[in-house]
Amino acid sequence: MTSPERLEGHGGELALAALRAYGVAEMFTLSGGHVFPLYDAAHKSGFPIFDVRHEQSAVFAAEAVAKLQRRPALAVLTAGPGVTNGISGLTSAYFNGSPVLVIGGRAPAFRWGAGSLQEIDHLPLVAPVTKYAATVGSGEEIPGAVAAALTAALTAHRGPAFLDLPLEVIFSAADADAPATPDVPVMEPDPDEVARAAQLIASAERPVIIAGSDVYAGDAVAALREAAETLHVPVFTNGMGRGALPPEHQLAFAKSRRTALKGADVIVVIGTPLDFRLSFGDFGGAQVVHIVDAPTQRAAHVTPAAAPAGDLRLILSALADYEGVREDHAEWIAGLRVAEDAAKARDAEEMAAETDPIRPARVYGELRKVLARDAVTIGDGGDFVSYAGKYLEPAEPGTWLDPGPYGCLGTGMGYAMGARITYPGRQVCVLMGDGAAGFSLMDAESLARQGLPVVVVVGNNGIWGLEKHPMRAMYGYDVAADLQPELRYDDVVKALGGAGETVAKASDLGPALARAFDAGVPYLVNVLTDPADAYPRSSNLA
Repeated sequence: MTSPERLEGHGGELALAALRAYGVAEMFTLSGGHVFPLYDAAHKSGFPIFDVRHEQSAVFAAEAVAKLQRRPALAVLTAGPGVTNGISGLTSAYFNGSPVLVIGGRAPAFRWGAGSLQEIDHLPLVAPVTKYAATVGSGEEIPGAVAAALTAALTAHRGPAFLDLPLEVIFSAADADAPATPDVPVMEPDPDEVARAAQLIASAERPVIIAGSDVYAGDAVAALREAAETLHVPVFTNGMGRGALPPEHQLAFAKSRRTALKGADVIVVIGTPLDFRLSFGDFGGAQVVHIVDAPTQRAAHVTPAAAPAGDLRLILSALADYEGVREDHAEWIAGLRVAEDAAKARDAEEMAAETDPIRPARVYGELRKVLARDAVTIGDGGDFVSYAGKYLEPAEPGTWLDPGPYGCLGTGMGYAMGARITYPGRQVCVLMGDGAAGFSLMDAESLARQGLPVVVVVGNNGIWGLEKHPMRAMYGYDVAADLQPELRYDDVVKALGGAGETVAKASDLGPALARAFDAGVPYLVNVLTDPADAYPRSSNLA
């Protein structure tokens, strides 16, 4: 480095200097020769490198860091199959609005078309699922390209970015201008649209708030609480919105959502799309207020009564400051609390069930006893993880990770790596279906080798639960929906350097979980669950 304004070095050193300026603090990767200079720069400067056994886990690990820490995170993938293996992770980050930067190696430009190893143009593949995608043409362009990619990734609505570094660009020495100080624009909402939303909420007789992941991503948790408390509106959450209000808060609800949505006259959806998880925004006669962090997130398939777009902290603070006439919602909230308490009582019975085989609800009943308030829980699965959404109630914001609306299996081990790096002293628990285990369980070796202990609880029912039962209902038979019953996933983790055990009786769950959280290594609790006990919900195929 020659001066604060100029950088010099090979392409990896130039890229790393720009990455540090934007707050990137670690690299997730699977080794590949096309990106050696990035490793060289990291190794010589003490920049942490974490490696995995499949490239999609590298991207998922970066996404977990980006989500939990609300900052950009980095995955480095070698050319060709390295990049294509990471595309599912990129796509999940795109759907989740996660500011992940993937830097890909690329076959040399000077002999492009001659058939170099792993020669393929990545940009047409990644462009549909990134906010910014570019190939860097020279070394001196690298810092500026990194800055542009990360600025795009951090600008609402956030999302992933991709940069290609051809072989001769990343290996060659150059000098370049240092990137400017990061300047991410704050989007000001339309005050008239915010006022319209505030008036609708305040004048409603039976309003409901549903808060999603962007409330956490936009650092708007405190503003959400202030708005809910000032306007006295019950709050339900999904995604990383979970924990925004602690379960004991008078306005926090989870179990009575159907009652609330059926009875509400105004439904306020904040920081989450009007997708299949929310009936595509069709709530019968209720008016919908859709509050989003950017105009691009406004629903195109419905017309809300109000749709403020902009920085969520600004919008929610403006709602809290509303000075117009407000309806008294006490009776509405009291009625929902009765429904909530009744549902909790039913859940308590299910979570204590003494059955053989074990019901999934009992697994979560035992987990609730051992999970700390600040534990990070990670869902990677379909049927088994659906129960997690029902029975676990995160107590703090930023403690819940799931695949999001893209629904990609295989996030578990990568998310676990990112969570453990983010919170070295907290419990990290992966909730995994036995189907999902087939996607990423090999990365238990990556966790063990790098000293990253996590607990993995596998709900092992020997089937693809969300497919087998619906297919039987539709056709009277099922195909391609069975797995090996009672497979020893714990033995897999043992072989990879961790530990684990299989649990077949409900009474053994508690002691097994206690051993898992005390183990200090990746530990898999393989719970044999009832294949007939499928999560009761309709298909999400529509």
